Amino acid sequence: MPVRHVSLRSGVYADSVRLMQVSRDVGAREGVTAVLVAMGTPLNLELAAGMGLAPADGASPDQLLVAVEAVDDDTLATAVAAVDAALAARERAAGPAQAVPLRTVGAGLDALDGDGPALAVVSVPGQYAVAEAADAVAAGRSVLVFSDGVPVEAEVALKRAAHDAGVLVMGPDCGTAIVSGLALGFANVVRRGPVGLVAASGTGAQQVSCLLDTAGVGVSHVLGVGGRDLSGAVGGLATLDALAALAADDGTERIVVVSKPPAPAVAAAVSEAARGLPVPVRSAVLSPETPDLTAAVEGVLGDLGVAVPAWPSRPGDGTAAAPGAVLKGLYSGGTLADEAMLLAAPVLGDIRSNTPLRPELDSALDPSAPDLSARGHVVVDFGDDALTVGRAHPMIDPTLRLEAISDLAARREPAVLLLDVVLGYGADPNPAASLAAALRAAGLPTVVALIGTEADPQCWSRQADALAAAGAHVFASNAQATRHALRLLGAVQ
Repeated sequence: MPVRHVSLRSGVYADSVRLMQVSRDVGAREGVTAVLVAMGTPLNLELAAGMGLAPADGASPDQLLVAVEAVDDDTLATAVAAVDAALAARERAAGPAQAVPLRTVGAGLDALDGDGPALAVVSVPGQYAVAEAADAVAAGRSVLVFSDGVPVEAEVALKRAAHDAGVLVMGPDCGTAIVSGLALGFANVVRRGPVGLVAASGTGAQQVSCLLDTAGVGVSHVLGVGGRDLSGAVGGLATLDALAALAADDGTERIVVVSKPPAPAVAAAVSEAARGLPVPVRSAVLSPETPDLTAAVEGVLGDLGVAVPAWPSRPGDGTAAAPGAVLKGLYSGGTLADEAMLLAAPVLGDIRSNTPLRPELDSALDPSAPDLSARGHVVVDFGDDALTVGRAHPMIDPTLRLEAISDLAARREPAVLLLDVVLGYGADPNPAASLAAALRAAGLPTVVALIGTEADPQCWSRQADALAAAGAHVFASNAQATRHALRLLGAVQ
């Protein structure tokens, strides 16, 4: 029988991304069967109950829940000690302790007495993020809201207040930004340069900035605005402010807008505003007519008079697709998944997805094969909010996708596997290690879009070589990866 440890700690706080990393690292230990290290919010308590690890008397959101299950007492004790060590290391890295720790953005800004940074970062559960972001805006600071789960009406109110205050709200659910060379969230190590990005897409911004870096062209800033900003409900409030900010920046000579398909009226308003700016603006907004981020980057290079390089790639092992093979796209980036579907659908026809191009293609609509197991052409976005509740983003924790690869191989449906692997700060430190083993075991022809740079902590070429050694065809461009998958299927693009 498994043994369990469940405890609550008061006066201890770490952000959700850090706690997910601790849970993932300890959960990977041999003999550890379940781990949840999280603040005691109602959602986390519900997750703990589902795992059989709920505290007996409940918990409050300001308490830290440490819940571990293992195969025996010794393994359990070692795992709990590992949690303690990881949390202690975080505390030491934060610098000298203060007598009274600052618990809110407002308290922190008050302590600065009007000086200090011009940007705040909020990464707390969505129901608490609004108040923290509002404090930053009220103090005249721009704010990056990493948190998701913020109601859309609160997002609109925050962005209107930010506009009136002359600052910018990036997010909610803003996973990537680079401000004056400082990488925030899931950003890559890219050189400084003349191109500024306004991005309603995290992985889209990473693809564009990494390709620019590969071509020798850097970025001035990458201003994420959150995935809903170009929706009809939000109206592009942050996009319009970010465009104006970049146009006023001396180091920005070109602007690129990166997004999934926006609401038509909002797209028109953004285009109209862009035409009135003193800096040229190029669109990298995905649509059936413009389905290719790499082509948009090549257009920017042409504007700058820079030659388009041969985008890096690695050949695979030549495994042929079986007769009747279908496309299975297992993505961590939602924009990259959309790009793959927009490129592949004109050739393959309907593609089912949990984030479909048309509502009737929702993979859950097939009662005999719901969600991730739908037959035929399927593209899954594992980074969608519905699949990240209570767990780390798939760029941090690949568990769900590895399970999907194993399940696909077990079902023996002939397929070509199309994946993205996104490098950079905050992402899995060595994604090829676990993925290569899964690909060898599956034995399917595989194509990988590897998004990153040589300077990233994981190193693009090192990851590419490891994935190619496992048989995968590897491309720095997601569009090129998708087209190669179509060639393996015998389709012509």
